[in-house]
Amino acid sequence: MTPPDASHNRWSDLDRPPLNATALRRGLLRPDALWTSLEVVESTGSTNTDLAERARAGAAAEGTVLVAEEQTAGRGRLERSWTAPPRSGLFFSVYLEPGDIPVERWGWVPLLAGVAAATGLAKSAGVDMSLKWPNDLLVSVEGEERKTGGILGEFADDGIVVGLGINVSLRAEELPAPTAGSLALAGAVSTDRETLLRAVLRSLEHWYGAWKAADGDAAASGLQAAYAAGCATLDRRVRAELPGGASLVGEAVAIDGDGRLVLSTEDGLQQPVSAGDIVHLRGAAGGLT
Repeated sequence: MTPPDASHNRWSDLDRPPLNATALRRGLLRPDALWTSLEVVESTGSTNTDLAERARAGAAAEGTVLVAEEQTAGRGRLERSWTAPPRSGLFFSVYLEPGDIPVERWGWVPLLAGVAAATGLAKSAGVDMSLKWPNDLLVSVEGEERKTGGILGEFADDGIVVGLGINVSLRAEELPAPTAGSLALAGAVSTDRETLLRAVLRSLEHWYGAWKAADGDAAASGLQAAYAAGCATLDRRVRAELPGGASLVGEAVAIDGDGRLVLSTEDGLQQPVSAGDIVHLRGAAGGLT
């Protein structure tokens, strides 16, 4: 008999066991909880794409969580690809319906997810986390800032789908780029993905609840202050590469009430940036990040 292909064996890497969907549901789905359903799939192109399609078809309620053991066409901002070995990270999307909260405040939801993920991972993995505006999760690996996660939000039907990709157990030789990192490489005390996922989703439930209770007011809910406190972009000289090809250089001085990054430029102006790719010109170790 021909042995099965190890690449299709869900236990082929014993350091990376599969998620237990039943246990996750038991711990997260409660009558009074935000999370209403949770599904784990073996592989998909993109959990964001899948969940957005369900929402547009009316097949996703608020609190739906879709998790993939592997993403073959994961997407980051600016349509960048996001790939990682199966079961080496957390790849999931959630569907949220902010309801009567003014749509102009919905832009805070991906930033809220960043605060929630950083808070949840710091507690459960024991790793110092920071945020790079607008949607990157950073850790320190051998004294250097490395990206270990990213967040992508997109409107779908009457809500918003928020996807998170977090490198958990990636080894040095598996990193997709020299600037990438993982929780394991940052010295995490735990790389148990079920523990980490529960922590992130519970933190997300907390912050989303506080934000909704404040009618989407990021200042009143404490979200604006929390994001600023954990943001590695602030107080640094940065270059904002803007849509359309223009760029802007200045010191990042604040996160405003709309979630925009405020740059103080050399001509003394305070310029808010609502979208763009941010390059840290003075990294923690004096280099570009």
